[in-house]
Amino acid sequence: MADLPTSLPPGYLMYARSPDFTPENLPDALRAGHTTKAGVWGLLRVTAGAVRFAMEPPRDEVVVARVGDTVVIPTQLRHHVEFVEPGRFHVEFYRAS
Repeated sequence: MADLPTSLPPGYLMYARSPDFTPENLPDALRAGHTTKAGVWGLLRVTAGAVRFAMEPPRDEVVVARVGDTVVIPTQLRHHVEFVEPGRFHVEFYRAS
């Protein structure tokens, strides 16, 4: 398992949420390497199926998240996602309050 945080930093509050993504509507921008804005953390929630969360070099680690799992995404961690099994996920965005 990748060495990712298991929780968000204290004092961070959700300020936005993505739409639900499925294999049919997953944007190319999420399939390619990208990051959150400086100071913004993400929380990927898998609500159906399974998603591959891949960190890009120099980390080069992979997490497979299944229904009910969450992945904490540290600020500015370069990564991309893809479906391993058809399903659905969304991302919540957090910043310091």
